[in-house]
Amino acid sequence: MEIDSRAQQLERLLLEREVEQFLYKEAQLLDDRRFSEWIELIADDIHYFMPQRRNVKFGEQYREHSDPESEISWFDEGKATLAGRVRQINTGVHWAEEPFSRVRHIISNIQIEDVQGDEVKVRSNFFVYTNRLKDEVNLFVGTRHDVLRRDADTAWKVAKRTIILDQNVLLAKAITTFF
Repeated sequence: MEIDSRAQQLERLLLEREVEQFLYKEAQLLDDRRFSEWIELIADDIHYFMPQRRNVKFGEQYREHSDPESEISWFDEGKATLAGRVRQINTGVHWAEEPFSRVRHIISNIQIEDVQGDEVKVRSNFFVYTNRLKDEVNLFVGTRHDVLRRDADTAWKVAKRTIILDQNVLLAKAITTFF
């Protein structure tokens, strides 16, 4: 019985390490502006979603995030839209990215919440720093809820990403970074 338990613990640790390394690799691709490689880590049926956040009264937490079915959000995209953004940035003629931003993704507190067959639900925190021109600095802090799916070519693909910013007023002039 103890051997089965240890084997399960070892399997879980290996999965956690594999997921961590995938998320770190993804962050590195984004920081290095290797967007064409990054988009290959995105599943064809991705739902990439960043709701807007509201300040709400205690007891009304259910209203804190905009509803994707009936309200506007910062992002509510599929792979075609994400790939279009990648193509646009890669042209070098993108007004909000000329000159291009320097970006750093810090990913932490990676936790596997559930495993269902080839899909893993993962929660992580992020800090994204961007600097453009001489003094244009943006800080994005929050949490991500991902569904990662095993993939023969890339090890994992991001099948779903919900990005929750810790701020409800966006101070950036534009959001050109990927989370």
